[in-house]
Amino acid sequence: MPPAPAQSVALLGRRRFLAGLGGLLLVAGLGLSPRPLQAGIDRARLRQSMQRLYGSNGLSILEEWFALLDRLAGADLESQLRDVNDFFNQRVRWLDDIEIWGQEDYWATPLETMGRREGDCEDYSIAKYVTLKELGVPGDQLRMIYVRARLGRGGITQAHMVVGYYATPSADPRILDNLVKSIRPGSQRSDLDPVFSFNSSGLWTGSSTQSRADPVARLSRWRNAISRMQEQGFI
Repeated sequence: MPPAPAQSVALLGRRRFLAGLGGLLLVAGLGLSPRPLQAGIDRARLRQSMQRLYGSNGLSILEEWFALLDRLAGADLESQLRDVNDFFNQRVRWLDDIEIWGQEDYWATPLETMGRREGDCEDYSIAKYVTLKELGVPGDQLRMIYVRARLGRGGITQAHMVVGYYATPSADPRILDNLVKSIRPGSQRSDLDPVFSFNSSGLWTGSSTQSRADPVARLSRWRNAISRMQEQGFI
């Protein structure tokens, strides 16, 4: 018996989404330790860094972040995903890098994103990814996913980044996004066309998705962000 139409759409969506992410492992070992970040985070150094860079306003949101970590420590996964997604979506204003940093493409650390309370899609994604790792979500179940996002009905697309949570390597990922506030499976995000994904362990590219994006070229920005995180007290 053929599946119902809704089931068919979901199945096709899942296959389409996974096809963009389950391709070739291009690079292994991207610099972030696979251990949970709480093993290395230094709250005193983070406070010093935030005070030096952003003053008392920055310290106030950093303390909110610490409170979030304390509240969600040991909480169920659904609460962790939802509350981390909401924390940054509600506190960070979307703005282009050129307006924030005077650069076309700057990948901010979570401290920089919180201190400015502004960021673009990469900044939201990095902050959510680091926070979930800090809460002990295994790094191999998280990926930052570079996509082409279709906006509205006019066929306009733009480069975008989201975080995906994978219960298993072949699972339909749960998508944490700043454009769509609710967390949905990738198969339900027909507005997103995956290009490549990465985490602390490696970078993957789909074999069927065509894009001008060069994933390997972006590793320098990721490594640069990691270096600044280490200086600020995250690792």
